[in-house]
Amino acid sequence: MTATEISPEQATREEALVASVPTDLLIGGRWVPSSSGERFAVEDPATGAVLTTVADATAADGAAALDAAAAAQEAWGRTAPRERAELLRRAFDAVIARTDDLALLMTLEMGKSVAEARGEVAYGAEFLRWSSEQAAHVAGRYLPAPDGKQRLLVVKKPVGPCLFITPWNFPLAMATRKIAPALAAGCTVVLKPAAETPLTALLFAQVLLDAGLPAGVLNVVPCTKAGEVTGPLIADPRLRKLSFTGSTPVGKQLLKQAAEGVLRTSMELGGNAPFLVFEDADVDAAVEGALLAKLRNGGEACTSANRFYVHASVAAEFSSKLAERVGAMKVSRGTEDGAQIGPIINEKGRAKIADLVDDAVSRGATVLTGGSRVDGPGYFFSPTVLGDVPLGSRLLKEEIFGPVAPVTTFETEDEAVALANDTEFGLISYAYTASTSRALRLAERLETGMLGINTGVISNPAAPFGGVKQSGLGREGGEEGIEEYLETLYVGIADPWA
Repeated sequence: MTATEISPEQATREEALVASVPTDLLIGGRWVPSSSGERFAVEDPATGAVLTTVADATAADGAAALDAAAAAQEAWGRTAPRERAELLRRAFDAVIARTDDLALLMTLEMGKSVAEARGEVAYGAEFLRWSSEQAAHVAGRYLPAPDGKQRLLVVKKPVGPCLFITPWNFPLAMATRKIAPALAAGCTVVLKPAAETPLTALLFAQVLLDAGLPAGVLNVVPCTKAGEVTGPLIADPRLRKLSFTGSTPVGKQLLKQAAEGVLRTSMELGGNAPFLVFEDADVDAAVEGALLAKLRNGGEACTSANRFYVHASVAAEFSSKLAERVGAMKVSRGTEDGAQIGPIINEKGRAKIADLVDDAVSRGATVLTGGSRVDGPGYFFSPTVLGDVPLGSRLLKEEIFGPVAPVTTFETEDEAVALANDTEFGLISYAYTASTSRALRLAERLETGMLGINTGVISNPAAPFGGVKQSGLGREGGEEGIEEYLETLYVGIADPWA
């Protein structure tokens, strides 16, 4: 890769787009500066250039955001479900209409290709449409008590004000996946987006305001000192729900804080996804699936295939074909034509990837393609396939979060299952096999919250996304997603015939 050439026309468009994005805090329906007056820089990871600066929220700003959310909660909770549904549908239409702007903005602040960013816009928008369809169908039940002495009424109510902490790797989809069901259920929100990628969240917030979202229902507080802002909010008894997507160590700390107030939580944490290729698999299809499962978002995804366990009889064929495809991928700034692999989010992330690759090679792994940093501006790492990776290698235990596919072999189904389950994580697994019976056995044996059979992508707004073990708690999407934002009230009513 060489230094990226940006045409004057492209530069002008990028500057105009960034200039159109609100960069203050959204509190109570108004864009306001930080109470400290401080701002922080947002960087383009493909060039290292500063795109703009954003207001840096303080603890006082966080408190003001929760004040606004708490003040708006009763009215929003009483808003007719159909009205909430129609607002979410307007927001869906508006997001789709602004696909080009949102996609380019994500590329600028996160690095993924524009083509992939457009895919995220479509995916993220679907949570708005799905939630709009769910909003008017929240239902309880009415039934006689078994002894006939009462009538039992079960009512679903909004949980109340929520705090959402979202990551940098999917800046739109992680916001819509939380905000849409919360709004559908009648909850108000304080959003703390990642400091690396706040611009997409801020533009999305403006889209919601333009769609008619009442003041205070959504509040956005980007910041660089997350603990100072979120800690007091988690301790505030008015907050009733915390949802976090990010690393397991941070999730554990947040769970400890939430325990003090017995706060309801949803945690979508780390992953270490196994990708199993059995001897009866269609190897070409498995390679296609591996490219999707591994290199979606450049590997910077919790759902990314982290460990490739391939039956010894097909390992050489699979590895060589995968390496050929991966080695041919275009590494560049995401705005370039044909871009496939963009930069890592920052130098810290790239250095970790390099350390993991070096560790595996030092233990005997073979570099089939890639394996090193890419020279030039930005934080690029060459797409990599490693063969014969020893089981003790760190990259089989730690989340890589980059474009590196380590391949090792197995001999039996029992061995494959044991290897796949040998992790504290359990977010998602992938398996390629021609046997329906084996697929069903894997569904029962693998310790995972999600399983892709003969496919490299399974995320869908209509399905419950989430993991087991240290990959998290709760689910996002599907019918289960809106339940995360509802409390259950039981009312006992005297027998009307007595």
